Amino acid sequence: MSTHLYLLRHGQTEWSETGRHTGRTDIELTPEGEQQARRAGATLARLRGTDSAPALVLTSPRRRATRTAELAGLEVTATTEDLAEWDYGDYEGITTPQIRERVPGWTVWTHPMPNGESHTEVQERARKVLDEVRRILPGGDVVLVGHGHFSRVLIAAWLGLAPDQGVHFGLDPAGTCQLGDERGDPQVRRLNVPAWEV
Repeated sequence: MSTHLYLLRHGQTEWSETGRHTGRTDIELTPEGEQQARRAGATLARLRGTDSAPALVLTSPRRRATRTAELAGLEVTATTEDLAEWDYGDYEGITTPQIRERVPGWTVWTHPMPNGESHTEVQERARKVLDEVRRILPGGDVVLVGHGHFSRVLIAAWLGLAPDQGVHFGLDPAGTCQLGDERGDPQVRRLNVPAWEV
């Protein structure tokens, strides 16, 4: 039986809608984000193609992630800070254009986060999560419910790439990714599948 790792990004929040970097801040889903989360549950069920429960469902402890999991109909095994969003430090709650007023050309992928997490620290968290995932995957699918930037670093780590290579993987609110392998080589099976209308 082929098993897969699924990444589900939380639904829309007021800050994600306006482009504000949301790491530590514990913000709720918008009404649209709640609808997205419900639809994402149907998306995930169709992608998995089975009624059997995943072997493991982990979420970030932030309410936007736990609420997305709940609305998607997932029975959460555990929450873990290892799935929390990148700690943006001094850039928490502000947008990229605002940061670029002070640091021209700034991106999360190319520049440091003053008083936040380094690229290496985020990558280490992603690798820790993947170590657990790989231990469980032989027994069934694994679902991780988390955040945009961290999940993109996790995809890069799955492929053995550096954390800054996460720039190449888009992940919209309530988007789902399916990761697997082909004869032992890690693979992105599906990327940023939108929450279907149901």
